[in-house]
Amino acid sequence: MSEQFTKEYLAELQGYPLSIKLALTRQRIREWIHRYGTDGVYVSFSGGKDSTALLHIVREMYPDVKAVFVDTGLEYPEIRQFVRAFENVDWIKPKKNFRQVIDDYGYPFPSKEVAQTVYEAKKRILRGEVAAGYRLKQLNGESIDKKTGKKSTYNIPQWKFLLDSPFMVSHLCCNNMKKSPAKGYEKKTGRKPITAQMASESRLRTQKWLQDGCNAFNAKRKISNPMSFWTEQDVLLYIYQNNIPIAPVYGNVVKETEVEGQLDFEDLGIFDLGRPTLKTTGCKRTGCMFCGFGCHMEAEGEGRFERLKVTHPKIYDYIMRPWDEGGLNYKEVIDWLNEHGNMNIKY
Repeated sequence: MSEQFTKEYLAELQGYPLSIKLALTRQRIREWIHRYGTDGVYVSFSGGKDSTALLHIVREMYPDVKAVFVDTGLEYPEIRQFVRAFENVDWIKPKKNFRQVIDDYGYPFPSKEVAQTVYEAKKRILRGEVAAGYRLKQLNGESIDKKTGKKSTYNIPQWKFLLDSPFMVSHLCCNNMKKSPAKGYEKKTGRKPITAQMASESRLRTQKWLQDGCNAFNAKRKISNPMSFWTEQDVLLYIYQNNIPIAPVYGNVVKETEVEGQLDFEDLGIFDLGRPTLKTTGCKRTGCMFCGFGCHMEAEGEGRFERLKVTHPKIYDYIMRPWDEGGLNYKEVIDWLNEHGNMNIKY
């Protein structure tokens, strides 16, 4: 019987111990490479901890599989240096730089889903279209779910104020900086990607899993996400247990709380049954240094831009500097969001 990709089944998979998840992930990888061969696939390698874990798993099974790094110019310098230490990695670049993408489309705030809704509604309004479509309905809180006849869960009236912002927000940064060069590489080489995307990261990625599962053999863009049912804690545990080097910007993987002299679950051989929470001592996530998605949710602890100010002051100065002085104008954007959206984006 074929797998049924339901929310219940996904929750069941996410609840498995890492040992079972790892076995399932290896099976998904075998299935993908059995279909396309080692010369017909590549690992999407960003230098982040998730894709580092994925590359380790894949190359333990198939040492000669190609990896691909998209050099967007938005990565931490430590990430780029880390990637250089790996063999058999193709480096590719986007056609536009980040400043051009902002100028053409807008800023990556406050989340990808919100930015897409606001961008598409605002573009239609700016074109003078009276009926601005279902995106405006979502912002007005008027969109109806066709299946239930009730108000859609995708309604976001709390973000309607962004229609009046003096700048555009957009979801198209990733499309231009990462997806487009990757798709160009796939078209040129015929290779099919293996990525470390996880359903737990966003509602959009959960929807993708519900549609195709881990191996999207039948999708228009063939893509394998063999770690879809992992969580961030699974990734940290895999790195911790296997002593895998990660980019130095993360620091080290350590236990959230430790009591001196306390017997460890590892000593009992039942780490998965009661494992402690793990964390990195440096950055929690790397991705793009300039990304604003989710920064409004960093209520506790140090915000990403506050941290960037300390760790990479020249880059911080560049993104905060006014646009007409050659910067990216983040200070003005964040100040406007904080004032009009009642946020507390820290910088």
